[in-house]
Amino acid sequence: MPRKPASAPSRKSRPLLERMLRIHQALQTGGHPNASQLAREFEVSTKSIYRDIEFMRDRLDLPVAYDASRNGFHYTQEVGSFPTLQITEGELFALLVAEKALQQYRGTNFEKPLVSAFRKMADSLPETISLNLADWEQSISFRTSAEPILDLEIFDKLAKATARRQQLQLIYRKPGQTGAEPRIVDPYHLANINGEWFLFAFDHLRNDIRTFAPARIQEIRPTGKTFSRTRKFSLHKRLRDSFGVHAGQGEFSIRIRFNELVADYIREKKWHPSQQLVEIPDGSVELHLKLSSLVEIQRWVLGWAGNAVVLEPPQFVAAIRHAATAMIENYPVAPDSSG
Repeated sequence: MPRKPASAPSRKSRPLLERMLRIHQALQTGGHPNASQLAREFEVSTKSIYRDIEFMRDRLDLPVAYDASRNGFHYTQEVGSFPTLQITEGELFALLVAEKALQQYRGTNFEKPLVSAFRKMADSLPETISLNLADWEQSISFRTSAEPILDLEIFDKLAKATARRQQLQLIYRKPGQTGAEPRIVDPYHLANINGEWFLFAFDHLRNDIRTFAPARIQEIRPTGKTFSRTRKFSLHKRLRDSFGVHAGQGEFSIRIRFNELVADYIREKKWHPSQQLVEIPDGSVELHLKLSSLVEIQRWVLGWAGNAVVLEPPQFVAAIRHAATAMIENYPVAPDSSG
């Protein structure tokens, strides 16, 4: 949602704020301008001028009044400066970071209202601060290497049904399956976790809360029913012992040793609320975790390309060894180029 860099204040880019600033300046001079004069100057209707003045009086608490004897408007008391949004440099930078971070919602039904909200906030800033904001846009950005692909129509229906507590029938394809199957669900919560969207819903077929990936939903059909979400559902509690979105029923004490080549990457992040780091004299580091499932942590460990060694628990060691062996066996042998 990047804003185009501002160059200079102009009537075209910020007509409402500019008009009110000019009206404020005219009132400060004591010239008693009237709506007709201001309308001709700004090339707008007198109705627009009246709306501007009403906004200045009712929303900005400026002491604007009409003097019938002078046929014009004036301030009934001294006004030092035109009121604008007061914001510190730290708040401005935080606003910029938030705007950049919200680019992950690009393409979703959240994009338009977020863009609108940020533009309204930017337009309420003084010109000098707005120009600084445009300059700072060139200094920070967010980038996602794997952007999720969403069917916007399906995502929009999911978001609305979740907010309105409307039951749905999903035509859903599970991972690794070629066909899809119908599932009746009560959509409890949509969550963006590590840049990906997930739907947490009560699945009537499984009689349990399950996690669905919107990208695998082929069709949505409202059932015409509504539901009440159980108070027992808590996303925080559900994911507290998971390594991502997969919440299992087990209890696993994980120990993984990372060699000195990648140890700094491990030290620099909080991978899980339960984590503990144990420094090893040779420069390596051990990561200790308490998890309810091994599914996602297994894929994560394999991604460290041999720089990580699983020490506990035994079933995790066996799973990693099996996966690594399968990778070697399935990897094509390079052709002999010696001859």
